[in-house]
Order: sequence, then C-alpha cells, then structure tokens
Amino acid sequence: MTSRDRALWDAEAEDFDAEPDHGLRDPVVRDAWRTLLRSLLPPVPSRVADLGCGTGTLALLLAEDGHAVDGVNFSPEMIRRARAKPGRLQARASPSVTRRTRRWRPRRTTWRCAATSRGALPAPADVLARWVRLLRPEGRLVLIEGYWSTGSGLTAAETLALVAGAGLRAEHRPLQDRAYWGRTIDDERYAVVARL
Repeated sequence: MTSRDRALWDAEAEDFDAEPDHGLRDPVVRDAWRTLLRSLLPPVPSRVADLGCGTGTLALLLAEDGHAVDGVNFSPEMIRRARAKPGRLQARASPSVTRRTRRWRPRRTTWRCAATSRGALPAPADVLARWVRLLRPEGRLVLIEGYWSTGSGLTAAETLALVAGAGLRAEHRPLQDRAYWGRTIDDERYAVVARL
C-alpha cells in the first residue's frame, strides 16, 4: 500500500463509523453481525486476526465474545480510532490493534485459529497466500467481500476461485439481508469461509 493509499484511508477514518455496518451503532445491525460471526468462526476462545480492521468495531465485537483478537490495518488514523474504542465501549476484553507495514510479519507463536477480513483483498492472490500462512492446520479464513455498486470489489465466483487456487475448501453465504447493512442493498455481498 502506498503513502497515497494510507492518506486516503486516514481521511476516510473520521466518517468511517457513520456507515451502519462499520460503526455497528444500531442494535439490530450489531446483533446481526454478532450472530453472523458466531456462526462463521471457531468456538470461543479462539485466536483471531481481523485483517484490515478499520476502526476496530468487529475486532471489539469479537473480543466482547471472548476471542483473543489482533486487529491489523495500514492506516495510522484507523488504528488510532480503533485503540480508542475499547475504553469507550466497555468491552470485557480489549483487542490488540497493530499498524501493518510492509515489514510486519506475525510471529509463528501468534498463528491464528481464524482470520477475518472485510473488503481487504487489494491484490487478492498474493494477499490470500500470505493469510493462509497465518493459519493453524484447523484454522479458517472468513472473507466478507462484495462486488459493490461502484464497480469495485470481487464477485463471489472470483473469490471462490481464488480460495480454490490457494488449495482451500470453501463455503459461500450470501449476505443480502438488510439487517447487516442497515438498509436494502442491490449489489453482491457475501461471506466465504475457507478451510485448510
């Protein structure tokens, strides 16, 4: 990611949580995501990497459920806001939040039972290969992606092909229910759970 990309995401951070599925301020949306993540992730307690964690809302939600969570993001401003959240939201457990740089590598002792990502596949095949190396043999990747109305993103078919190319087994779940997004959507949004 370039310094320009980081600057763009830093600028997005101020209003990032205004989107219902980012800030999870609406109890209906928050409960929908909590229920979804419980159905996709291994049982509590698991070690989870929230890759491209934004302002840390999902990382916090997972920590509240009892997972050991490491949030990772390129944007210093997103990370600053994520680190400010646990005290404000009174989580039972605080996630660890880290700024990812080109040199960042997880230590072998921190391999995850699960890794989650929401819309964070900029160079999909390369990124996916790195993420697979994060997982223990029983681990899984939870990819929440979409082909957005803006024309960006990945279709479910593209994501499933990438996952198969990485040697993983995958399950696909459409996420069209307005409860996840706080509104009706007309683009393609989905979760893919990939296992070794």
